[in-house]
Order: sequence, then C-alpha cells, then structure tokens
Amino acid sequence: MESTAVELAAAVRGGTADPVQLVTEALARIAAHDGNLGAFQVVRAEAALAEAAEIAGRADLADLPLAGVPIAIKDNVPVQGEPMRDGSSATSAEPQPRDHEVVRRLRAAGAVVVGTTRVPELCVFGTTDSTFGISRNPWDLERTPGGSSGGSAAAVAAGLVPVALGNDGMGSIRIPAACCGLVGIKPGFGVVPAGISVNDWYAMSENGPLATTVADAALFLSVLAASPALATPVLPERRLRIAVSLTPPLTGLKPDREHLKAVIKTALRLEAAGHELVRVDPPYPKNPLPAVARWLGGASVDSEGLDRSLLDPAVRRHALLGDQVRSRGLIKDSDRVTIRTALTAFFADIDVLLTPVLAAPPIAAARWGQRPWAATAAASVRYAPYPALWNFAQYPSAAVPAGVHPTVGTPLSVMLSAPDGGEALLIGLAAQIEQLAPWQRLAPGY
Repeated sequence: MESTAVELAAAVRGGTADPVQLVTEALARIAAHDGNLGAFQVVRAEAALAEAAEIAGRADLADLPLAGVPIAIKDNVPVQGEPMRDGSSATSAEPQPRDHEVVRRLRAAGAVVVGTTRVPELCVFGTTDSTFGISRNPWDLERTPGGSSGGSAAAVAAGLVPVALGNDGMGSIRIPAACCGLVGIKPGFGVVPAGISVNDWYAMSENGPLATTVADAALFLSVLAASPALATPVLPERRLRIAVSLTPPLTGLKPDREHLKAVIKTALRLEAAGHELVRVDPPYPKNPLPAVARWLGGASVDSEGLDRSLLDPAVRRHALLGDQVRSRGLIKDSDRVTIRTALTAFFADIDVLLTPVLAAPPIAAARWGQRPWAATAAASVRYAPYPALWNFAQYPSAAVPAGVHPTVGTPLSVMLSAPDGGEALLIGLAAQIEQLAPWQRLAPGY
C-alpha cells in the first residue's frame, strides 16, 4: 500500500477517497500475497465491505481520525462475529460475542477490520507458527516475521494493510516490528486497555500499533489510548540525555555486529542533532527468573480449561512449567517493585534509553511449536533478548527501523525505552530518527 493510514484517512475525510474502494484494494492485495505470507487467520471480505459502506455514510465522517482505513487485528483480541483461536486448535471456533474495547475504539474512529492475523499458539514464542500455518517475513520468506504479533507485522510490511493491532507480553510488538522493518510501540501500563488474556501475563502484556511510519503508529496509538494528544508526533523541543547500551540483558550472548552498529549510527545522528549521549547500561536483573516466571505462568493460566493434549509439544511443556511456577509461588509483586525502584534511579537523569531490539537476524520460519521446548524457548530468547525487561517493569518502549542488514538483507532496528508516561517522548524521538534517516516503508517487491 503506497499511502499511509494518515494519508488515507485524510483523503476519505476530504471526499477524495472512498472507504469501499480502499477495502476492496486491501482485499485484492491480501488475495494476491497472503498465500505466500500466511499473515491472516480470517479475512472478513464480505463483512469488511459492508462496514466500509457504513463508514462512507456516517454523518460524522469528516471527524473520524481513521476514516475508512483498512486494518487488521491480532487473533488473540476479540472481534465480534469472528472466532478467536489464539493460534490453537484447543480453543473454541465459535464467533466472539462482542468486540474488545480497543477494537470498539478503532471502529468508532472509522477503521474497517479486514481480518484477524495469525499468532503462535497461545502467543508463547517469538515466532509465528501454529497448527493453522507458518507466517513468513515479507523481507525473506524463509525467515520468521517475529512473534507473537507476526501475522500483523507481515501484513503491514507487505502493504496488505497500512496499520495493524498487535500486543506485547515479552516483546511481541517490538520483535515483529524489528524483524519486518516497522514502527512498533508497547505503551506503558494502563495507557491502553489490555484484557489480552486472563491476567495479561501478570500485567506484562499491552495492546499497541504496528505501522510503517511514526505518524501512523502515533495516530493508531492515540485511538487505542483515547488520547488525541498522542496523535501528532512532536519532535523533542529540548536537548535530551540519551543513554546508549549495547550490552545484552543475559550473559553469554554475542549480538550480531550489524545490529549493534545500527544503534551506534542512530546514536551518532541524535548526537549531531543536539542530544547528549551517555554510554551506560540499564540495571538488568541478575536473575531473569521473575520475568520468565510470568511468561511461564501466563501460559499456564491461559491454557486452563483447554485440552492440553491438543497443544503443540513445546507449548504444552511451557504450560506445564508454568503450573510449577504458580504452585511454588514464584510470581511475586515484590520482584516488580525491586526492578521499578532500580529503573527509577536509572532514569533520574536519563530521558530515554537506546538499545538494540534484536541480537541477531530473524530466525527461520518453521514449526517451532513442534520442536523440543528448550530448543524453541532458547531460539526465541537468543535472537530477541532485549525487549522483555520493559514488559516486566511496565515501562513504554518502541522499535524504530534503522536500516537493512548488509549481508542478510533483513531490517535492522533500535529500541527506545522511557519511564512511565513517556509515550509522547518516544513518539517524538522516533519521528526525529525517521526524519534523520528515512527508511524503506515496505518490504521489497510489495
């Protein structure tokens, strides 16, 4: 899709574009490309066209921020009238009785849901594969688009829709954004309604946007958050103190040099633009168990009531380990208080932290859920170790494109993280990065 969501909505509001035509074109792109990508779980062709016609006739059309924009919703968020499978044959195929609140807000803003996008089973791992199929990266079909919002990321990176809803419990927006060359924002706690699972993986998971531009991500987030002030990126109006860290959160990992160089190049551009750089690492926990316990325990909770014999072996094992975590009382509120206290001190004189998102290029597109749990979990953690801290701490964090890997050919990305309430600051700094080093919006060939 050549036009951005901002441009499409403006054209519809101005009367130079028709929502039905926009949806028709999106459905044609899905039909042409999704057979190779496997981004969509459900395509709502007839329903989406009917909803687009309703949008075109709304009396408040000129006031709708997402007027007529075709969007996709991750398949772990309820869409009325459609099944929500969460990547698992163990879940119900019955239609959802009502929209999730974020879907309701998007529709109220004029967006048209053209379909739901694939996820890994129960959204557990950092790839997108399940009994329903394997989602593939538009930049390299042999590689994963990331997970767990991989279907949404693939759909946006291939231009099937201009923006899509993802959610992020251990990096599940930022990892696919980094894999596919997109802007992805995980808001801080309470900014956007969550309600992603029974307990949002112990309050680690947040809904947020995947988009090709900062402006599109900001507009989408503003609707999700019911906060019009977030809709327009504002470049930093003062000199920021930006901490730069290349150190991975886990010992023993050796990040790919090109991913580290992308951070350095971005940092130098920001320094040339007038910001102050400080080379310092955040207080990564020496013991990763508190965050991992929530990851395991969240899957345990989410699989309650399901026939676990239908789960992929790696996912079933993950849930069983989560049962043990819960029975032993290993998930403690005090652990979160400890890391937030340490981060409060870290950010006392730091505005934003700049790090990689990934430690390596996207791994293979494969049926990871059918492999042994240890191998699958380790593969996810090794290539994408940086994002999870910000879910555990509940701070806002964003992935921003930063070029293309010179030998692999997949996107490079940097991560911006800030304390509570830092969403607007992250959006503004991301917009400045976009201005300083524009990126290719869509994958080659799309």
